[in-house]
Amino acid sequence: MKKPHRITGLAAGAVTLLLLTAGAGLTGCLSKPALNKQTFAFNVPPAATTNHFDNHCILGIRKLQIAAPFEGRSLVYRTGEFSYERDPYAEFLEAPGDELFPVMSEWLRRSGNFDAVVAAGSALKPDLLVEITVSQLFGDFRQPKHPAASIAVRFVFLEATNGIPGRPVFNKDYTQSIPLRGPTADALMAGWNEALANIAAEVSSDLGGIKTAQRINGAGIPPEVQPQ
Repeated sequence: MKKPHRITGLAAGAVTLLLLTAGAGLTGCLSKPALNKQTFAFNVPPAATTNHFDNHCILGIRKLQIAAPFEGRSLVYRTGEFSYERDPYAEFLEAPGDELFPVMSEWLRRSGNFDAVVAAGSALKPDLLVEITVSQLFGDFRQPKHPAASIAVRFVFLEATNGIPGRPVFNKDYTQSIPLRGPTADALMAGWNEALANIAAEVSSDLGGIKTAQRINGAGIPPEVQPQ
């Protein structure tokens, strides 16, 4: 991957990207520079419980990993097929992985599929483990007139005995691209929050389908069988 370049400008009254590339047709998006750095956080209310299973299952989050190009605090913008820029004036309050962990934990707990959701090292030994990998987390400005918030997340669920990982029982990639109100960092965060809420709903629905199949079949779902 090509090494990210520094962002070239900011919007009036809001942190945003300038995308001033000669001949690229991206000029005129923004005007005045912002004087102060702004910080952002994911803010997605936990969804209401959708599934109800009395199976006394404890889920452990084994890891939550952000791909290297997007794991820093600065917001990242994609400006071309192979070019990215970091915004020095817009960043997360904490590293995005640290911010997403409690959000994901609450979503999974509220899904109704588990009695509890715990982190690694908890005294509660999970019956099921999940590995979460965010492979994309950027503002897509390749088409300046149609900016979007892009995010892709992979969930891998594994059987566990006394917290020790076993065979995978389900894995799936979830991708969202949400159109933005405008080319600003505020709009980008709103788009990411909407995208994450959509992904959370999909994961909850897929887990509910797996649990129902397990109850009917009395057996686990092999990893190659994935909900569509």
